[in-house]
Amino acid sequence: MRAYWAFTKKELMESAATYRLLILVCIFLLFGVMNPLIAKMTPQLVKEFMPAGMQMVLPEPSAVDSWMQFFKNVGQIGLAVLAILFSGMIAGEIQKGTLVLMVTKGLSRTTVLCSKFTVSVLLWTVSYVFCVGITYGYTVYFWNADEIKNLMPALLGVWLFGVLLLASDLLGSVLSKSSYTSLLFTGGLVAVMFLVNIVPKVQKYNPIRLVSEPSGLISGSLKLSGFYTAFAVTGGMILMFLLLSVLVFRKKQL
Repeated sequence: MRAYWAFTKKELMESAATYRLLILVCIFLLFGVMNPLIAKMTPQLVKEFMPAGMQMVLPEPSAVDSWMQFFKNVGQIGLAVLAILFSGMIAGEIQKGTLVLMVTKGLSRTTVLCSKFTVSVLLWTVSYVFCVGITYGYTVYFWNADEIKNLMPALLGVWLFGVLLLASDLLGSVLSKSSYTSLLFTGGLVAVMFLVNIVPKVQKYNPIRLVSEPSGLISGSLKLSGFYTAFAVTGGMILMFLLLSVLVFRKKQL
């Protein structure tokens, strides 16, 4: 356990030194400010750039629009940034040769994986909480948020999908010696999810629902009970990826 905490501390310090933490927090803080502001200003911008003489009745922006903007920005750009930043969790250590030295001195490979995954989830969680908090504050300031439904489950779904991407990055990094291959592995996983989602009978099991349909949850057009299976499958995939990472990494030649 002492080795786990020591390696985790080392990973946290390295994340700060390499500006990974700073980049992640800054991007999600920016999203937190942008989400409600874009929802607030969009109707005005549309009117400004509308051709002369043309009239269009636009609905007044609401708290729902702010959170829809949140799920659009974070669920697409934010998660892509997350996957890119952590794509070389193990591959980078192998390429630098630092991991070989630590393992030969008795550091458990399982400890390495657990520490890497813990730090990545921690940084993702901190950045995500900042983004949610800022979006929530501005949304409550501009609008009445009483109309929002199932906000916490919708937010939890996006966070859980982010953890799934991190677990996929970890497995991809273990399977290869390149961060690019790891990123392709995660990108391929997401692409398969989108393709499988075409089949109606499979949709309720697909983790991609957690990031593609949260707007339906907060608007009330979709029921929360329809997402329970997707939550369970996502959790199961995370555990499976972590287990596979441990099994593969134990036999991997460094």
